[in-house]
Amino acid sequence: MTATDPALTALSQRWCALSLLHGKIESHIERALEAGHGLSVREFSLLDVLSRQHNGPGGHLQMKQVADAVVLSQSATTRLVTRLEDRGLLTRYLCATDRRGIYTDVTEAGLKLLEEARPTNDRALREALDEAAGNPELAPLVQVVEGVGVPA
Repeated sequence: MTATDPALTALSQRWCALSLLHGKIESHIERALEAGHGLSVREFSLLDVLSRQHNGPGGHLQMKQVADAVVLSQSATTRLVTRLEDRGLLTRYLCATDRRGIYTDVTEAGLKLLEEARPTNDRALREALDEAAGNPELAPLVQVVEGVGVPA
């Protein structure tokens, strides 16, 4: 019988707490976005990531970059992009300099929906964090999340 390393056990417990926090937040936001805007968390995230790209050459994301940005496999990303494209929220087009490259961009309708959904996302995030802060196991993680500075 092998003794369990206490440091690894503690690390595993912290990872489980982080996973629980993520799940609770994502679930809360998912319900709010679906109810208010007919968007999933992944759809909102994809629109948000693409909306932050600048216009002009190199200002849009290739499908692999999209997959990396929304943390999905390439096949799941393709299905996600297709759903949003079918709704008129995204467009795909071939790269002018490399015909193998496919770029994805947000349409005006996608930008409008994103702006309408952003307050819902932000409010749901705040609610989920406030709720999690009441759980002694999750409260330290909430403090870390709230204290992390992300460049704009």
